[in-house]
Amino acid sequence: MIEINNLCFSYTKKKPYILENINLNIKKGQYVSILGSNGSGKSTLLKLILGFLSPTLGDINLKNNKIGYVPQKYENFNSDFPITVEEVLKCHKKVLKIKDSTAIDTALNIVKMTKYKHSLIGNLSGGQRQKIFIARALMGEPELLILDEPSTGIDINSQNEIYKIISHLNSCHNLTVLSVEHNISAALSNSSHLFKIKDGVGKLYTKEQYIKLREVI
Repeated sequence: MIEINNLCFSYTKKKPYILENINLNIKKGQYVSILGSNGSGKSTLLKLILGFLSPTLGDINLKNNKIGYVPQKYENFNSDFPITVEEVLKCHKKVLKIKDSTAIDTALNIVKMTKYKHSLIGNLSGGQRQKIFIARALMGEPELLILDEPSTGIDINSQNEIYKIISHLNSCHNLTVLSVEHNISAALSNSSHLFKIKDGVGKLYTKEQYIKLREVI
């Protein structure tokens, strides 16, 4: 699904690198959480995978370009703009040139937000809004779902509901998930693998390996 080989990156195109010699192979159906301290390069790695940034060295190969993306706190979204949930999703449907007339209802049903279809998105809670943006990411029927800290600024009940949705998509629909996480508990509960970035270097662990590592530390 994703192959990253000897990836190095810096905004200046020279050392010191933010990310150095990153190697990562994500297979179809895996749920990988990216962990690391603030400023470790987690979100930068996502932007490289999505093509928003270009590697300084190395390469990234995507086996499928059907990607759904949920940015952190939905960057640059104006919650005060008077637009309904349906209108937000219609705009995305038009961008993706989706012809299926049921696409919006199907996506809302997956995240259990059908009854909010005609609500102003600015009137929704943070958790409800995040579900809408997950629905938006699912409209193109992606093979890979990428999320950047999906639980940031959201109450605990909404967090649990959101992770339940993501986990269901992964386990029941074989959707590959790549998520930057600060929520270690959620990462351990839902992920098949964890990719830890420290000092610009990354290492992939199975969930069991990471739990053992924490016990040793």
